Amino acid sequence: MIRKAILAELDQIDQIALNAISNMKKSGIKQWDDNYPRYEHFAKDIENGILFVCERNKEIYGVMALMLQQDSAYLTISSWITSPENSLVIHRVVVDPKHARTGVFEELLMFAKDHAKKNQKTAIKIDTHDSNYKMRSFLEKHGFRHVGYLESIDRQAYELILD
Repeated sequence: MIRKAILAELDQIDQIALNAISNMKKSGIKQWDDNYPRYEHFAKDIENGILFVCERNKEIYGVMALMLQQDSAYLTISSWITSPENSLVIHRVVVDPKHARTGVFEELLMFAKDHAKKNQKTAIKIDTHDSNYKMRSFLEKHGFRHVGYLESIDRQAYELILD
């Protein structure tokens, strides 16, 4: 089940992020560090009503932030297919490593697609670090198109056009 996160879950969400950061470091992925994404980032997402959790068996398996507006860094790429006002942006996708390969990210992505359509968006945009080969592979497998490099945040940008 996907639902909005609540403030009472922040400690659990932060621990999942720490687990994921540790796992990324072991895999040679330099996307995140011990300071990001953490408690304060998720707290702000919850306060803004944009953080969603994947819950199974009364346990949080993963989280993601869904934004209806784009970061200024996204405006530096001219190869986007859709305009900023027609896109949903996914940030801070975190799946607890102990639940990797159980379809959590696929479930989160399906929810994001539905959320985008309900908000009259025609595309989903996301970014990831160049070294995050797992995320880049996942995105390409699920139909996202690489559209360029976001120099100001050192990330690769991807876009998925919705049916």
